Amino acid sequence: MQNKLLNRIAQLENRKIMVVGDMVADVYLEGKISRISREAPVLILEHTKENVVPGGASNVVHNAATLSGIVYAVGIVGQDYAGQELVRILKDKKTETAGLLVDYNRPTITKTRIMAGGQATVRQQIVRIDKEKKEALDDNMKKALKDYITTHIVDMDGVVISDYGSNTVAPHLIHHIIQTCRDKNIPCIVDSRYNVMEYNGVTVVKQNESEAAAAVGYEIVDQASLLSAGNTILERLNAKAVLITRGPDGMTLFEQSGKMTHIPVINKSEVYDVTGAGDTVVATMILALAAGATYEEAARLSNFAAGIVVKKPGTATTNLAELREAIGEHFE
Repeated sequence: MQNKLLNRIAQLENRKIMVVGDMVADVYLEGKISRISREAPVLILEHTKENVVPGGASNVVHNAATLSGIVYAVGIVGQDYAGQELVRILKDKKTETAGLLVDYNRPTITKTRIMAGGQATVRQQIVRIDKEKKEALDDNMKKALKDYITTHIVDMDGVVISDYGSNTVAPHLIHHIIQTCRDKNIPCIVDSRYNVMEYNGVTVVKQNESEAAAAVGYEIVDQASLLSAGNTILERLNAKAVLITRGPDGMTLFEQSGKMTHIPVINKSEVYDVTGAGDTVVATMILALAAGATYEEAARLSNFAAGIVVKKPGTATTNLAELREAIGEHFE
């Protein structure tokens, strides 16, 4: 298996991947604890810096680009600082950003974390402020997204739909993308937080354990319920494979052939921060499938990639050199 995985890594480079979904700007406002306010029993923070990090579908884009894919980002941003910064960051990674359309009637989806710390104290998040418009996109934006996708999707080696529930991926778009991928034999993976059962016909479904449980309507509490959930999603969506990520318990792959593979987590004791690890899994898996990997090879590569990023603080990425090193160390 080691040689197979190492050989696949060399084939990930320059695969054309389209990522469609909810582009999120994760904003970190850093502050130094100054004193207690006279107005209320709250901390006063002296602002020190502000940092924007790709989140949501844009984190999938960021991960795929760092793994040397040629990535087309497709989604909506607002005419605001967060959106401009998100586009700048992705452009710096050589991402194709013409598909990041500006909607003047809605803000960029933004999750702002207020981070506080001081001398001899631990930096920690004290509050998060989310900003997004919940209403559906207007017809002009829907048409513009569909037109861009239609023009470029036929040239792709793989497609990701990253649905965080913020209405970028409308039902007509879901069906259009999946049908086109099926017609052109392009692997397509979906990661949907709330709406995965709408993705009938998609190639691969990625869910974490709680999302899978919500999709099937019962808790996953043991091996029997896990098997039932995975096979139910597989059958209902007519998918080729379902990958359920299970935190410290690794991940389980269900294939249409009936094969089930459990993949244990890598370096469990070294886990540091799981933020964004699911996006790393999706990005790695679609690149591997685009390179001709089997579903099991792609899942195992994504498991190694996730094992690397959880040892890094915050929303992190990995690259081909780190992936090679992790696989080499594991099989020593």
